[in-house]
Amino acid sequence: MNQKIRTAVVVAMASVSMLLTGCVSTQSDSEQQTSIRVAPVSPDYKLEITLAKLNEILASVELTPEQRARFHYDRGVIYDRVGLRILSRIDFHQALKLQPNLADAYNFLGIYYTQESEFESAYEAFDAVLELSPDYDYAYLNRGISLYYGERMELAVSDMNAFYDRDPSDGYRVLWLYLAEREIDEQAAQLKLAENRQNLQANVWSTALVDFYLGKKTKEEVFNLAKEGLKHPNEYAERLCEAYFYMAKIAQKRGDNAEAANYFRLALATNIYDFVEHRYARLELAKTNEALNMATN
Repeated sequence: MNQKIRTAVVVAMASVSMLLTGCVSTQSDSEQQTSIRVAPVSPDYKLEITLAKLNEILASVELTPEQRARFHYDRGVIYDRVGLRILSRIDFHQALKLQPNLADAYNFLGIYYTQESEFESAYEAFDAVLELSPDYDYAYLNRGISLYYGERMELAVSDMNAFYDRDPSDGYRVLWLYLAEREIDEQAAQLKLAENRQNLQANVWSTALVDFYLGKKTKEEVFNLAKEGLKHPNEYAERLCEAYFYMAKIAQKRGDNAEAANYFRLALATNIYDFVEHRYARLELAKTNEALNMATN
């Protein structure tokens, strides 16, 4: 599994191509704000073909309950990847009716509950994941995020620590642990961030984001690095989605809600629906807009 923090295991299907196409360019408007134009990525036609095949199978083929549950789950994952969250949610519920021990489906539902600020339901879903699969480490991340947005910071830090401990070389785990810890003690969190940076490889994209948080890299340097070492067509947009989100969180923390809102919008514009950063950019944007409205009233 690569170091991008996705929120679920990608379904391995030979008939699916997850390559996305896009075109992105950057332009500096001022010293304080970098405006970046994004042409949103679009799903490959093979993804639509796979959805059509799954629809046909579910409608016309005689399946065991376990097989039908798996096809509902597989279709739900594809719906999720193209941003059709309501259809995805319906499929995951249907899969659980047929196979109640499907941990992956609970994981997705917990994410959706978090996005809708239904935190108690989210906690129950992630608890179910960990009861069914105690080694499901991304459930610690996702429950930690839910606790973070539910403003239960001590518990959020506990889950983020559990997630971090499973792979201290992952820069995204370092960042999410820091985001939770700084809500309790910002100075201590910054020291811990610098300490955890020592476990990261120098030439990894996620490390550049950590270095930005530590003040070792500028925005321009981060955006330039986002274009280096790309291995597939949509990786640039993926990196921009992440950069926008984490830059927005810094702007938000220092009280620059206008800049934060701009970056959250840019994260959403990438259409990388299954990245953690895209999932929660909308929730963050709503909070930021609320803060802006309160400041102007």
